[in-house]
Amino acid sequence: MDEAYQHFLSCLTGKQWKRIGVKKRAGVALPLFSVYSKESIGIGEFPDLKLIIDWSKSVGLSIIQMLPLNDVGFDFRPYDAQSTIAFDPMYLSLEQLVEVDIRSYQDQINALRKNFPADRKKVNYRIKKAKLELLRIIFTHCGSKKSSRFEAYVQANRNWLKDYALFKSIQEEFDYSGWDSWPDEFKYRDEHAIDKYMEGHYQQINFQEWLQWQIYEQFSSVKQYAEKQKVFLMGDFPFLVSRNSADVWAHQNYFKLDLASGAPPDPYYANGQRWGMPPYRWEEIERDGYAYLVKKLQYADRFFDLYRIDHFVGLFRVWAISISEPPEHEGMRGFFDPPEECVWNDHGRNIISVMIGNSKMLPCGEDLGTIPMCSFQTLEEYGIPGMDVQRWSRDWNKTYDFKAPELYRKHSIATISTHDMSSFLGWWEFEAGTADEILFRRKCSEKGIPFDQIKEALFDIKKSKHGRLRWRKEINSVDRLLEVLGKSYDQVWNLADIYKGTVDEKEKFLKFLGIPTMPKKKDYPELVRRAFERAHEASSIFSIQLLQDWLSLADLGISDLWEFRINFPGTMSDRNWTMVIPASLEDLLISPVNPTVLKINRDSGRI
Repeated sequence: MDEAYQHFLSCLTGKQWKRIGVKKRAGVALPLFSVYSKESIGIGEFPDLKLIIDWSKSVGLSIIQMLPLNDVGFDFRPYDAQSTIAFDPMYLSLEQLVEVDIRSYQDQINALRKNFPADRKKVNYRIKKAKLELLRIIFTHCGSKKSSRFEAYVQANRNWLKDYALFKSIQEEFDYSGWDSWPDEFKYRDEHAIDKYMEGHYQQINFQEWLQWQIYEQFSSVKQYAEKQKVFLMGDFPFLVSRNSADVWAHQNYFKLDLASGAPPDPYYANGQRWGMPPYRWEEIERDGYAYLVKKLQYADRFFDLYRIDHFVGLFRVWAISISEPPEHEGMRGFFDPPEECVWNDHGRNIISVMIGNSKMLPCGEDLGTIPMCSFQTLEEYGIPGMDVQRWSRDWNKTYDFKAPELYRKHSIATISTHDMSSFLGWWEFEAGTADEILFRRKCSEKGIPFDQIKEALFDIKKSKHGRLRWRKEINSVDRLLEVLGKSYDQVWNLADIYKGTVDEKEKFLKFLGIPTMPKKKDYPELVRRAFERAHEASSIFSIQLLQDWLSLADLGISDLWEFRINFPGTMSDRNWTMVIPASLEDLLISPVNPTVLKINRDSGRI
């Protein structure tokens, strides 16, 4: 046990820490849809996680953090799921279905593998429909036969599985339309209509239950393998759920359906964000003894050792936007719910205490964005790791230097990138040393400064890409900035702050890494290595890095580093949630980066 972290054992999460072990660890973060093996059909599958476990074990990583695996229907946004419990059947391995003689379907499986190669640059989500069609055929022939294991699973999970399977069946009946457009007897769950529907659609409902049982069997096998290899699995607990979900349909009183959740404007997302999922009516959930929350945690307990609480600050208060607000306003015209700041602390702590008391998993909080002080205090007092992102950990408003790793919070996860931002090299190429154009334009407008007239005087347009403005060399001081703006410091201090935080960002980062000269592209693997080493030097109990960043320790041959990322927050496009790692998992096991990854982990004492 590391003595510096012994106090974690006396926190509210002490039992969870005792189970995990209080020691510094390193890990990898990845979406299952971004990886594939030679056995995968169209997308990463549950058994592929065993290869990730093998790789992690071989390079000294003991935590595998995954993005949500919940059923997303056909919208394919992992944080906008149709269930906060059910997993997505598109990740099933057809060849490892239990109690099925798969030989009878080998021709169809081979055809799917040919039509949906997994080694593409982007995920082809049409694989889900194709897989489900074959799974339905298999179920009709094999799965509908009585199985004691299947029946036991259904009975043990009736508290959520019944509503989920019913929702999926009715949704299919009405051409996958949203439940709020269904006939009233289904929309409002008329008991007589529901009973009659269930009698006439038993097989369709049973099929949805069978899919979840098959997932349970495959994922349980992965969990057992991880335990054998002494590698921990970390799930992702979406804070919110899709408006068109089994959760909302079954528990309409738990949600504020006239509101949409999001995030307020901040320096990184100048217009804020509007996610669309309805905020919770926590008073209703509390009135029912938090049963809705507890059953989600207890099911996840079977598969994960740790879990990331997405949007941790939302447990204290969430940014809410009226659904009547025009979409183009994004997150700009919202309010915090609850609005009274004096209740945030108790409100959040009550929920978090229930979560800790009803799960074996160690919670980790994604505490990024606009953070209330009560969130920081709760994470520390409860022994919950937050997030310390290297590129954002700086001495803001003073020297703007990058924060020394030993100043990171002990109860944190050090990381150089998250799935909601550019990869490390994408940041270095396109963002480091630049100002956000939307934010800078708005601040100019607020001060009556004609942005379009001063834009070229301040920024090198040819070197500015993707909405990121790179400063001209002539703008070499705050005084020169003020001269171009025609304002005093007191009038435009916020624009001056943007300048001071970005103009020499690359130079400050190189100083932080101990690299004396600006690296050329051929030197990027060394740049990445030093960034990892500094992250691993952090006081943070965990250092978890994206798989694509780990692989950047060698030249991946990526032609567009800007596009090589998992998600562009606040946007809706096929660029999001479709990135595929340009190497199979079998190739990963023999990757040239492996000795370097192992050395970084060993030298930092995180093995």
